[in-house]
Amino acid sequence: MKNLITFLSLALITSCSSVQVTYDYDKQTDFSQFKTYALTKESLELPVSELNRDRVIKAVQDEMKTKGFTESDNPDIAVDLFIKTQQEIEATATTTGAGYGPYRYGWGGGFTTTQVDYNQYTNGSLFISFVNMKTQKLVWQGIGTKTLDENLSPDKREQAINYSIQQILSKYPPQ
Repeated sequence: MKNLITFLSLALITSCSSVQVTYDYDKQTDFSQFKTYALTKESLELPVSELNRDRVIKAVQDEMKTKGFTESDNPDIAVDLFIKTQQEIEATATTTGAGYGPYRYGWGGGFTTTQVDYNQYTNGSLFISFVNMKTQKLVWQGIGTKTLDENLSPDKREQAINYSIQQILSKYPPQ
C-alpha cells in the first residue's frame, strides 16, 4: 500500500495534463521582507522515490532562486512540501435504441439499451507552504492539482515536475 501511495504521489507531479492552481495568503504580511528560505525536514523526506524527491527539491530550489530567494541556515521563511492523492471514478451513461410510437400497422414498442462506462483515475495535489520563521505562522500556500500520468519517461517526468512547480510558485508573491 505504501508503494502504491508513493507511486501515485509521484505521478501527481509527473502528469502531462494542465495544473489547476489555487493559492491563499495572509493579507497582513509584507512579502518583500522575505529574502531567504530553507526547506523543512519533512520536505526533504517526501514519500516519493528518491529520484523524484530530488527532482521536486531541485525544481523548488531553482524556482526560489528565480524569485530572488537565497537558501539559508537562518531563513526568513520555511518552505514546506506536502503531497496528497485521491482516487476518482467517473461514470458515463449512453442510451441507444428506439422508443414507443406509431408503427406500420398501429402502435408498437421499441427497445433501448444503456451502457455505462467507468473511468478510474487519480488526482494528486502538491502543496507548497511558506511559514514566517519569526512568527511561525503560515503566510502563503499554493496548491497544484492534476490528473496523474503514470507512464512518463524520466525526461518527461522532470519536465512535468518543473512545469508544475513553476505554475504553483507563479502565484507568489500575491498581487
